[in-house]
Amino acid sequence: MSLEICVVPFWGQGHIFPCVELCNHLTSRDIAITLIIPSTLVDSLPSSLRQHPLLRITHFPSSPTPSPPPPPHDHLVPELQTLFSDNPTRTACAVVDVMMNWSAPVFAELGIPTVAFFTSGACSAAMELAAWKAQPLDLKPGETRLITGLPRDMAITHSDLKQRPHHPPPPPHAGRGPPHHGPPPPKLGGDQHFPPGREPPHHGGGGSEFHHHPPPKFGGPPPWVEEVGGAVAVIFNTCEELEHPFINLIADHIKKPVWGIGPLLPEQYWKSTGSLLHDRDVRSNRESSVTEEQVTHWLDSKPRGSVLYISFGTEVGPTAEEYQELAQALESIEEPFIWALQPGSGRPGPPHMGGESEEGFFPDGLEGRVGNRGIIIRGWAPQLLILSHPSTGGFLSHCGWNSTVEGVGRGVPFLAWPIRGDQYHDAKLVVSHLKVGYMVSGDMSVKVTKGHIVEGIKRLMADKEVKRNAEILRDNFQHGFPTSSIKALDCFKDYIKHRAL
Repeated sequence: MSLEICVVPFWGQGHIFPCVELCNHLTSRDIAITLIIPSTLVDSLPSSLRQHPLLRITHFPSSPTPSPPPPPHDHLVPELQTLFSDNPTRTACAVVDVMMNWSAPVFAELGIPTVAFFTSGACSAAMELAAWKAQPLDLKPGETRLITGLPRDMAITHSDLKQRPHHPPPPPHAGRGPPHHGPPPPKLGGDQHFPPGREPPHHGGGGSEFHHHPPPKFGGPPPWVEEVGGAVAVIFNTCEELEHPFINLIADHIKKPVWGIGPLLPEQYWKSTGSLLHDRDVRSNRESSVTEEQVTHWLDSKPRGSVLYISFGTEVGPTAEEYQELAQALESIEEPFIWALQPGSGRPGPPHMGGESEEGFFPDGLEGRVGNRGIIIRGWAPQLLILSHPSTGGFLSHCGWNSTVEGVGRGVPFLAWPIRGDQYHDAKLVVSHLKVGYMVSGDMSVKVTKGHIVEGIKRLMADKEVKRNAEILRDNFQHGFPTSSIKALDCFKDYIKHRAL
């Protein structure tokens, strides 16, 4: 009997990218995939995946979010029933992004078990769980609280409780659904409401595409505990080499199989270890103010390990005031740098989703003042190329999960500047546990200043031990995709196949 799995990703690029790689790993194991996505995202899938004989794409029309939100999800049941009843192969399970957990009851009605899929790493979910158990709200300055089952270096500190949101949340009419039930679903054959639903939980993965989040909250049970309650297993976009204790803690608590099956990065990333990786070979047709050839030529002219790369991803970033502090810091230092700035940088609120232009912060005159010492990229930056180039010696990052694993896998140390929920945990993982970087400030509850940034850059770029730690960690991935994740994917297939018998 052939094995078929339904995959339901969340619809932002930080979730679609890992989903694409998961589908590649599953089809390479002769598993047939039914992928359910909005029609607007079909063209963003690699042609090799769209044309794969084991992949069937079910898509639905997309349109702007209405207000108020659409009604409940009852209409999906008959539509999904029709979808799967026409399929001669029995669907063994549905791999559902935790941001789409509203669909779990729908699959339950169809008798299809679900597997919860975190596009993030395991640290964020584990820390939320551990903090709930430890109840650290009475911590005083200078105190720490050890957490049973986690490394001592991940003890909760008073400063962990003081982090602040950088932007106000979106207004309540912005398409939110009920709490802890994910975004409202699409109609597979009708109007689609996009972008969806409620403000995503803190563990949302490579990036929340629609909202800025507050820092992690302590004291209550993390929402994901309820969200994975009906799942038969859980998979994380990570590996044992990076997050073994966090995977174990979660498995011990939920009493279900938990696997790290990542990092889910492009195949070219793993095949090019030790050499340059060109983004155009992986993620083409991106708008940018520079070409890869220009970036490569500039990097080739700089000493090994001397360049600082600055990027906050495509969805979140500092405030406009903090961007100004960053610009002043970069002007005052001696280190060469590449700064990637997205449209709408520094603008409060979620990014525009309709393709309209966004005005944001831009450091007028900085390029002229620093000359050939710096490059400012407007739009898409060839991040994989920059991180794989030997001249790159530091990464000032928001510590979104995709950026974190891309940097770790290339041995680049971090200056961590987390902006929202899960990024604070990722930053703590990078700085305290993996020991491959520093925080940009010791107190993230206040505005980050030029002084914080300058001190952090100088400390990072001069620290030989942190660089050595990053190189040692990188060596775990010199032979390609992690062995532990290959075994985990095989175990996942065997588990699902056994349940389907």
